[in-house]
Amino acid sequence: MAKKGITEQVQHEARIVQGEETKNKMYTSQHTFPDQASAQEAFGRSIGKLLNVNGWSDLSMFTADFVLHDQMGKLKTGGPPQVGNYLQIILPGPMPENWVRVVDTVTNEKLVEFTVQPSKDPRNKQSDEVEHFFHAEARSTFRVELLGTTITASEIGQHEGINNEGPQAGDRALVNTVIAEGGWLFYQKLQWKLLTDYLVHL
Repeated sequence: MAKKGITEQVQHEARIVQGEETKNKMYTSQHTFPDQASAQEAFGRSIGKLLNVNGWSDLSMFTADFVLHDQMGKLKTGGPPQVGNYLQIILPGPMPENWVRVVDTVTNEKLVEFTVQPSKDPRNKQSDEVEHFFHAEARSTFRVELLGTTITASEIGQHEGINNEGPQAGDRALVNTVIAEGGWLFYQKLQWKLLTDYLVHL
């Protein structure tokens, strides 16, 4: 049975590399505070950190830079991400830029989140190619939540499949495969764990 399970896992990984299957990933951090008042105050700061996307660039010299743009692809120097906005993600090293579009936001008393999906470069009006190493069906949700005196921050990745098939991959098929596989093995964990720790003030 164990041998069969290993074989199936290897086959699944092979299909992912070929762009035929997807993965779901989730990274979380929690911080429990001594009382409700301090937790509520800290939650307000968590919301501020979550929505100041440009500030994520200061996490570490080893993590990505994040630059928020409006619906037309123009730089946004302030304000929260809104549906239709774009986020430019610049990975360390000689890597191509990656772009996502904000597709959903949720705000209530105990939870704030926004969701993005891979997109084209909004500044390039001549191309509809998805400028991201994941295909357009992937989703990432960034969330902070207060439950009792505990704040939880999460990055929730869904349907993460490599953008290396068909017209949407353009001429990025090979580099997308390299980036995505490297991300799943190491970089993604570093990036999102640093972010979720930052959002809960660890």
